[in-house]
Amino acid sequence: MVFSKKKKVDPIYEFFENNPAVSIKDRQGALNYLVSFVSLIRPKPAEADKVEQNLSTVIRMLYQYPAALNNLRTAILAQLINSNLVPMFTESGITTSRGVGRELYARLKHKFIPALQDKNDFLYLLNRIFFRRSDYRWVEAISRGKWVQFFETIHLPLSGNEPAIIDQALISLQIHSAGVAQLGWEKEVRPQSENPFAAQQQLVYELSELVKAQAPKEEIGKLSQQIKEVLEEDMGVVQELRDRTSERGTSLSQTYILFQIEQKLVRMQLLLDIVDSDQEIDIARFVDLFLTVVRNENRKNSLMEFLSQTTGYLAYQIAEHKGKKGSKYITSSPAEYWYMIVSAMWGGLIVCFVAVFKNLLGLLKMAPFWQGFVYSINYSLGFIAIEETKSTLATKQPAFTASAVASSLDTRKGERPNLYNLAVTVSKVSRSQIASFIGNLVIVFPVTYLLAWAFDWMVGHPIIEGDAAMKMLRDQHPWQSLSLLYACNTGFFLFLSGIIAGYVQNKMNYGRIERRLVEHPLLRLYFSQPRLQKIASYFDKHAGSLIGNISLGFFLGMASTIGKIFGIPFDIRHITISAANTSIGLYGVGVHNISFGYMAVVVAGVLGIGFFNFLISFALAFIVAVRSRGIHLRDYPEFIQILWKYFRRHPLDFIRPRKRLTENYSS
Repeated sequence: MVFSKKKKVDPIYEFFENNPAVSIKDRQGALNYLVSFVSLIRPKPAEADKVEQNLSTVIRMLYQYPAALNNLRTAILAQLINSNLVPMFTESGITTSRGVGRELYARLKHKFIPALQDKNDFLYLLNRIFFRRSDYRWVEAISRGKWVQFFETIHLPLSGNEPAIIDQALISLQIHSAGVAQLGWEKEVRPQSENPFAAQQQLVYELSELVKAQAPKEEIGKLSQQIKEVLEEDMGVVQELRDRTSERGTSLSQTYILFQIEQKLVRMQLLLDIVDSDQEIDIARFVDLFLTVVRNENRKNSLMEFLSQTTGYLAYQIAEHKGKKGSKYITSSPAEYWYMIVSAMWGGLIVCFVAVFKNLLGLLKMAPFWQGFVYSINYSLGFIAIEETKSTLATKQPAFTASAVASSLDTRKGERPNLYNLAVTVSKVSRSQIASFIGNLVIVFPVTYLLAWAFDWMVGHPIIEGDAAMKMLRDQHPWQSLSLLYACNTGFFLFLSGIIAGYVQNKMNYGRIERRLVEHPLLRLYFSQPRLQKIASYFDKHAGSLIGNISLGFFLGMASTIGKIFGIPFDIRHITISAANTSIGLYGVGVHNISFGYMAVVVAGVLGIGFFNFLISFALAFIVAVRSRGIHLRDYPEFIQILWKYFRRHPLDFIRPRKRLTENYSS
């Protein structure tokens, strides 16, 4: 018996060949048609990279099968004309004005019991078409230009030809207009007593009256153009308010309100395109709405999505504070490079004393909490001393330099960043980090050993000895302990303390704390005006770093206590402190009582601790800095190739600066 192999039929070709007729009155049939049509574009799990190819094929088939193109247009219009579009225009992708806390609560609640949707609501139909929670991913994976081409091919009559659509767009326009005017009265955005967003509301009201009275198209078009100009001015006001935050700081409330206003203004621009009676619509803006609505419906109950959107500018201000400070940790010339090493040597000297005091405090018999507390005070004072003496601690750099690296990706809208310049910045950060590690370690290893010897000479016994000293060495060993895992904990704490420092400094600026301290009625009784001004200025400039250093001290000091309280393997490993502990442990054991090979592995473990301190701290800070700028690294896949090419041409740039003070990096 001979079996003939069945030829596999292309599903896209089969769909267009057997294209069923669609009636604008058969809403359910039209919905089923759209569900089947979208399934042609939706990629299989193993073929995610073919999604744009699928859409290109569909566009080509639409040109080849005019009947299918007409059916698709009819199916979409059947949903638009017979559905309530107002929720899509006014709610989807638009943050409500009930506040951050209530919005978070609503999303959390709807995660367990989804909100009930009216079947006449267009969003209900959209959820039936893009029913998979991950559909937004492949929708966004297709280039914006390809979606523009698709909707231009369909040529939907959204402007001027469908009164039902225009009426709903006009209602939505008025709702947004009132919302923008209301938010403009909030004190966080209102300059003095004037509302910068009030002018558009009167114009929108006049436009609605013209449309209802069926005024001439020329008159409607003229007023629509005037409103568009006012909306552009309002967008400028939003950007101006955001620009001021670089000096004045911002708050979650202000960020939230500006985010809402911007969303509503963007949506109003699209709605104006629909109601302006010029028979044309900005397809690119419509595509933005389409992408926003699909993503929002798939992610409408996502807590992380909401926090990422609304806290972006607050995160930007926090990251910017770190970025400005991070620039001092990036070396460009040989002089700066050697200054970094010297600065790190002073920082290492301070850490030597911090480590010795910490081990002496460990000899005191105290309850776990109080022992962790005194450890924390010791660390905090050491970090503050490093800050006040303008010394350098290598592990504190990544949380700050990451923001400075991310700033290399800042561009004007529509422009691409200079990725070569980013590669140069990465090389500068690399050599600066190496310089600070060298400066710290070249002091910490020998000086701590000398301090341990001096203590033994003065007191008559080592700080620790015997099994305790051997345990201290094992604690730094890469595979006889969990030191590398604990190093990751430290990296997270370094990142978190940097975030806290940026947040506090932002609050100092936004809350105008300096002026409030100077004018404080009680403080003015005890301090002279010049003295009070000096104190206030100090806190205004250093509050962020002080709180950041104190928080880092407590994170590191209390970590082992938390591990003991909960009975879990939780601790920290910090490269400079681990290096100091290695020296103290080596002195306690005795140089002649331990093999060179074992000590080499322990030292390698200390370097591994430093690597993970840097990697985790830098990676987390870089992610926050990049996301706060609205940058997607997936848009620049060629950067790795550019960085590798630069490394091959100038490998030593990643270790030390070039000898010439003026360098032409583009050569």
